[in-house]
Amino acid sequence: MAGPPSLRERRVREAGRNIGDLSLEPAMSNPQMPSLSACDVLVIGAGPAGSACAQMLARAGLDVVLADQHEFPRDKVCGDGLIPDAHRALERLGVQGEVLARARASAQVGCVGPSGGRVEVPARLAVLPRRELDEILRRAALAAGARWLAPAKFEAPLVDADGRVAGARLALPGGISQSVAAHWTVLATGAASGPLTAAGLCTRKAPSGIALRGYVRHEAMAARGNGLEVVWHRALRRGYGWIFPCAAGVFNIGVGVTHDGDVNLRDLFDAFKRIHAPARELLEGGEPLGPFKGAPLRCSLEGARWSRPGLLVAGEAAGSTYQFTGEGIGKALETGMLAAQAIALGHDAGAEAQVGARYEAALDSLKPRFAAYELANRINDHPWLADLLVWRARRSPSLVKRLSGVLEETHDPGRLVTAGGVLRLLLPLS
Repeated sequence: MAGPPSLRERRVREAGRNIGDLSLEPAMSNPQMPSLSACDVLVIGAGPAGSACAQMLARAGLDVVLADQHEFPRDKVCGDGLIPDAHRALERLGVQGEVLARARASAQVGCVGPSGGRVEVPARLAVLPRRELDEILRRAALAAGARWLAPAKFEAPLVDADGRVAGARLALPGGISQSVAAHWTVLATGAASGPLTAAGLCTRKAPSGIALRGYVRHEAMAARGNGLEVVWHRALRRGYGWIFPCAAGVFNIGVGVTHDGDVNLRDLFDAFKRIHAPARELLEGGEPLGPFKGAPLRCSLEGARWSRPGLLVAGEAAGSTYQFTGEGIGKALETGMLAAQAIALGHDAGAEAQVGARYEAALDSLKPRFAAYELANRINDHPWLADLLVWRARRSPSLVKRLSGVLEETHDPGRLVTAGGVLRLLLPLS
C-alpha cells in the first residue's frame, strides 16, 4: 500500500487544486509538451539569474519548473566577460571548473585612454560566450532536479482571489497556452520591458543603456596573445568599446553605452574601428561569425519593482547590470541566488509572507555598490577622466591596485571620480 504523499506531492496537488480559483481561465495543454501544470516554484527565464535560482531551489528540495521562451542552447548578446563576482557565484553553484575549462582565462585587462595610453589591471577574468555559459548553468539546474519547459513564453501571471500571483500563463508553440500553477513565481526574463509590464512591475520601459557586439575569428591576433581590452575615447563618449578574446581564435568585439537616450550603435561601432587599431585589424582581417547584434541593458537595480505577493523579479529584469562597466553576469547570478534563498527560507520556516520583504532587503543591501558604479559612470561621460586615470596608473602601482580592487569589489569605483579623487590624481607623485 502506498504511503502518505510527500511534502512536494502535497504542494503540487494543492497548487493544482487552486488553479481553478485563478482570475485567468486554465488554458489548453500542448500534447507534445511534458505535463507541467503545477509546481512549488516556476522560474521564467533560463539565463544566469533564472538557472541559478532554479538550481538552488531544487537543491533545497522544492519542485521547480524552469521555463524559457527559447530552446537551448541559444545566443545572447553580451560582452561574455566573467569578472571576480561571477567567479565566486559560479563556484557556489558548483560549475566554475566546467566554465573555466571552456573559457579563455586572463589575469589582466588592458584599459586604453583617449590619448592611446594603456595600463594593465590585474584581475581574475575569463570570457565564455553566453550560448555556452547559459547552457552549463541550465544543465546544472536540471541536474539538481529542476524540470524544463521550452519554448514557453511568459504571457501573464495567474492571480488568485486574494490578488496573489499563483503561477503564470505561458505561450507554447502552435498558438497553444499552458497555465502552470506555482506557489512562487520568479521572473528572470532579462532587459525586455514586456514581461515586467505584463506582471504589473515595470516602472520604466526605456532601457538604461544599449550594446552591440559580434564574434570575429582572427587566428593571427589570437596567436599573439591579445588580451582583454576596454577602450575610452571622445568618439565613443557616453560609452566605450571592448575586445575580449574567447577560445579557438575567436574574439567578442563590441561597443556599449550605459546611458539612456538616442545613440546610433552602428555609428559608434564605426568610430571604434576608426580610432582603435586592434579593432580595425580584427574587423578587416578577421572572419565574422554571424551578424552583429544589439541589446538593451537594465542597470542600477532600477526600472522595475522587485516583488509582489507570490512573485519575485531577478537578474537583469531587476536591473542587475553595473552602469559604469555594463557587467551584469555576476550580479544576475547573485540576485537569482538571493531570490532562491528568500523562497527556501520562507518555505522552511513557514514564513512565506516575509519572502518578498526578505528578498527586497537583500537587494537593498546591494544598492550602495550599484550607486558607486553609477557615480563612476562619469568616466564614460567625460573620457578625459579615463586619460587621467590611465596616465596616473602607469606611474602609481597603488592606483593600479585600487583599479584591480574595483573589479574585485574591494574598492569603491565612485571614489575615483569625486572631486577629491580627481584632485588626488592631479597632485604630484610623492
